[in-house]
Amino acid sequence: MTTEQPRSNVSVEREERDNPHRAQTPIDHVLERLAGTDLPAKDHFESYLRHKWRMNHKGNTISSSFTSVMLFLRFYKASDKSDLRDIKRSDLEAFIEHEQDRGMSISTVRTKMASIIAFLHFLMGEDLIPATALKRTIKLKLPDLLPRAMNPKDVRKLLTVVDNTRDRALMLLLLRTGIRIGEALGLTVNDIDLKERKVHLLEGEKNSMGRVVYLSNDALFAMKRWLAQRDTAREFLFYGHGNGALCYSAARMRFVRYLKKARPLHKGYTVHCLRHTYASELLNAGMRLEVLQQLLGHQDIEVTRRYARLTDKTRQEEYFRAMAVIEKGGIDGNY
Repeated sequence: MTTEQPRSNVSVEREERDNPHRAQTPIDHVLERLAGTDLPAKDHFESYLRHKWRMNHKGNTISSSFTSVMLFLRFYKASDKSDLRDIKRSDLEAFIEHEQDRGMSISTVRTKMASIIAFLHFLMGEDLIPATALKRTIKLKLPDLLPRAMNPKDVRKLLTVVDNTRDRALMLLLLRTGIRIGEALGLTVNDIDLKERKVHLLEGEKNSMGRVVYLSNDALFAMKRWLAQRDTAREFLFYGHGNGALCYSAARMRFVRYLKKARPLHKGYTVHCLRHTYASELLNAGMRLEVLQQLLGHQDIEVTRRYARLTDKTRQEEYFRAMAVIEKGGIDGNY
């Protein structure tokens, strides 16, 4: 598989000059939004956005970065500042407090700060602001939440009520491969290898890291049934009423509808819980953490390790073994 190389300034400008009637790209939409603003360092901000586009960042990533940096620059300007060379750590801390006062969760604020700090690092690399602005990093502590996996009984109830061929193939694909819903909806028929029982994800949804996942017996059977019925003229494996892929909102509505039929709705399950269930069940079945990390597409094994905290059968067995000794009065000694 070849990797697309970042485009140079010259090639981007030549493309825009030679083809003025080309279809708009994600960077065009973002730059249109920027054009209507009056922000400090607006030209430098535009250069940064173009840099991200040349480095092959996804449109959603660029749009998210634009929103975060724009909010900070608006806040900076409202603080009677216009020159980013005067930026101080206290400006970033004040922005964090401002966002929290607006009711933003700490995880949302941290995501915004990551985009803002990346922008400031770009400016430092261009010698546009002093490196002392970020001499000390700003760390925001997030609550370390456990992932929510579905109870095995609830999984069985859910699968019992999914009677639509397409929906059953989609649900079992999510449950047995652990891929994200966005990754599943972006698949084409060519990404499925029934003979080898593989699904090829050429580009991961979150980190653009490609990987291969595998089809279990029930997922393979459901996929074969769907492939035998689907419209072969359609590009995407799971399609909606139009020419494109089935949209997330439609897939989510179908999931919620089946939850209502299965009656575990009050437990707060979401489509993403199928991915959590996949990981939890594999760990309970004895899969090594390093293997699960690759299947889930995690770059950091600490992210995968959360599932070990949720599903560690060894820890459970050790607890009840020790507690049985305690309950029998088998512990001696002074405290």
